[in-house]
Amino acid sequence: MFHSIRAVAERPLARRWLAATAGLALSVAAVFPAKAQDTIKVGILHSLSGTMAISETTLKDVMLMLIEEQNKKGGLLGKKLEAVVVDPASNWPLFAEKARELITKEKVSAVFGCWTSVSRKSVLPVFKELNSILFYPVQYEGEESERNVFYTGAAPNQQAIPAVDYLAKEEKVQRWVLAGTDYVYPRTTNKILEAYLKSKGVKPEDIMINYTPFGHSDWQTIVADIKKFGSAGKKTAVVSTINGDANVPFYKELGNQGVKAKDIPVVAFSVGEEELAGIDTKPLLGHLAAWNYFESIKTPANDEFTKKWKAFTKNPKRVSNDPMEAHVIGFAMWVKAVEKAGTIDPDKVIDALPGTEAPNLTGGISKMLPNHHITKPVFIGEVRGDGQFDVVWKTEGLVPGDAWSKELDGSKDLIADWVTLKCGNYNTVTKKCGGQGS
Repeated sequence: MFHSIRAVAERPLARRWLAATAGLALSVAAVFPAKAQDTIKVGILHSLSGTMAISETTLKDVMLMLIEEQNKKGGLLGKKLEAVVVDPASNWPLFAEKARELITKEKVSAVFGCWTSVSRKSVLPVFKELNSILFYPVQYEGEESERNVFYTGAAPNQQAIPAVDYLAKEEKVQRWVLAGTDYVYPRTTNKILEAYLKSKGVKPEDIMINYTPFGHSDWQTIVADIKKFGSAGKKTAVVSTINGDANVPFYKELGNQGVKAKDIPVVAFSVGEEELAGIDTKPLLGHLAAWNYFESIKTPANDEFTKKWKAFTKNPKRVSNDPMEAHVIGFAMWVKAVEKAGTIDPDKVIDALPGTEAPNLTGGISKMLPNHHITKPVFIGEVRGDGQFDVVWKTEGLVPGDAWSKELDGSKDLIADWVTLKCGNYNTVTKKCGGQGS
């Protein structure tokens, strides 16, 4: 059950009939209670148009599937779940407006949404002011822990740092190109990686940093610069935080200029199966991605999920990816927390979430930590000709997500703990809570 805020025609006939016969409200109300009392609404805040639609549309779809499945199980607290879908259209200020609409007008119990960090930063004040809950499913730069947000994507220590360690150890990389889209996630992640690489003895002249706008399409000069940087006699790799549809022309240009993985491997943090579905992957064989999930990983849980996903979308070629799994985990944790609290009251659900566990799709149980991040395995995957990935490296167990980076002076002494300390940025040296994220 779902509706778009604009799609009033999709709402059940009973509601429209009640609206048209307001004069009979007293006599009818006892027989037909208001819809808000009949269902628990779940907000879905993902871009269905614009530069990020290539990545976010599939997250809307998987949320509809999860809600439909939960309703088949009997719903939640004896009520059916109702998805309320909005399109913030890759427009960062519009995310805040749509979030406010979901919370105040539609009265949603929680919101699953955002991809880019700039969209998440846009909505944070809204969720804090209105005391609602956001589940954020995408890898991000860390340096944040909000009481009203649950981060089910990877923090830098669950993706970026392990990827760099892999390249240095297994690929013997000595020169580094940090290429990203020009916004907060790539800039902060690269700041962390630059500090980390220098702490490992990498010289400043062996680090090249480049940023491009959202939707950037002309990669000829930048790829030529990467080739030149990689011709100095030291093994070179590209660490990519390029987001959205700019990835398609970037990878095409790598192929055009003959940049092969054996010469200059690219490890991407924002390219998964969904993005590769739109391009010819043959020139990209051997390039890498660091995620916490790949569709190609064979487990009973993942086999069952991908089978259900293809059936739900009625498309046997539809792929699954990491942020989808993050929504699977986050949604399962939210359901358990609501059941434990016995209510959708935000304060009680927020208190019930830490410690909640849910199976991930690749084996193992993820846990919501007191810092509102989760435990996740880390995988490095190599691009195959069919747009899937072969796992070439993985962590031995699940890695706890760090809200604050140990690589940066401004955050190395900070921890987040919303259970005992009730603080998103507790300074372990001064023993005080304060500043960003409090």
